Amino acid sequence: MTAARFTRRDVLHLAVAVGAAAALGSCVEPQTSEPPTPAPRTEPTDMGTSTPRPQVLLVYFSRAGENYWEGGRRDLEVGNTERLATMIAGRTGCDVYRIEASDPYSDDYDDTVARNVREQDTNARPGIAGELPNISTYDVVILASPIWNVRPPMIMSTFAESVPLGDTTVLPVTTHAMSGLGRSVEVYSDLAPDATIGEGLAVRGEDVDDAGPELDRWLSSVELV
Repeated sequence: MTAARFTRRDVLHLAVAVGAAAALGSCVEPQTSEPPTPAPRTEPTDMGTSTPRPQVLLVYFSRAGENYWEGGRRDLEVGNTERLATMIAGRTGCDVYRIEASDPYSDDYDDTVARNVREQDTNARPGIAGELPNISTYDVVILASPIWNVRPPMIMSTFAESVPLGDTTVLPVTTHAMSGLGRSVEVYSDLAPDATIGEGLAVRGEDVDDAGPELDRWLSSVELV
């Protein structure tokens, strides 16, 4: 097949169009559990040698309500992980899928702690409300969640077992009180043994709103910006 030829005018028009698309992409906000419509993968052209951007899906679970905060408790209208997910989406323009539990978690901190202990003790798989996303067109899947008792909530295991992650790069992202990534790398490696587990990002829950520089360094390190 003969490669397409571009005039200087064509290149200028293309640059203007790309700039406009990038401006719109910065407005992406996290969605509910309605599956996103993935953009088609782009193919390299003869216009340059740069590698096409990977197709990225951000999957996150977050809980608002009463949360641990600096040794005490604080009511959050928006959960720590959701706020971090919003920052990631705004910087990358990636597609977003929010995990919501079929049986929602309580706003009460102690009730949620007790439920999580039961779910961990029984290796439970809490149900996910709504349709799961089709991840077949994505190169990278970011799995973002809090850390509960040193590991991602069990509903994250439900998701990891319910979609084919084998051909993707999985990037763990966590918000935490003191456990960092916890056992997230181990958990996702066990549940998706054929996936590539890439570099993770752990942000202390109380520090999420000031985590922009740390997030920017991580996004650059994993080549998402």
